[in-house]
Amino acid sequence: MAENGDNSVSAQGIAAAARAAGRKGGPAPVHLWNPPYCGELDIVIRADGSWWHEGSPIGRPAMVQLFASILKREGERFFLVTPVEKVGITVEDAPFLAVDAEIAPDRVTFTTNTGETVAAGPDNPIILRGSAEAPRPYVHVRGGLEALIDRKTFYRLAAEAQEGADGRIGLVSQARFFALEP
Repeated sequence: MAENGDNSVSAQGIAAAARAAGRKGGPAPVHLWNPPYCGELDIVIRADGSWWHEGSPIGRPAMVQLFASILKREGERFFLVTPVEKVGITVEDAPFLAVDAEIAPDRVTFTTNTGETVAAGPDNPIILRGSAEAPRPYVHVRGGLEALIDRKTFYRLAAEAQEGADGRIGLVSQARFFALEP
């Protein structure tokens, strides 16, 4: 376990372990890994999708992508996981931000702030929380991890929405209707 002087796990140690785990692009198979819990790491994913370490933004997109590839959710907690370590981190809202969408007649494909793409469908639903006055739209990305759909992308979805059989406004993706109103 990589630790720094104050007995907490280091971000550099986790990054090195993630690289050593052989990540070749895309998320690592964290669902297969069940290492021991090694403590907390001062990483915060803020509600705006930015990643912070020890109070400073992580400015290297490659580092954010590496950490995102080893992110795992267990219940309400979030962890960075390698085959040999699991450290807790803080997520203020959703760990990802959906910053764009390709809207086709039968498929909506989102791109996250970490470069992942996900098509809305039965395994990756669009979820609407909040109220009609303050909607909070999300899309499931993987393994219980969600992306908050940013405002401009949600407005684009709303502009393409149509009335569904239940009278609500929404979109169809992979043969499933997703309401865009509560």
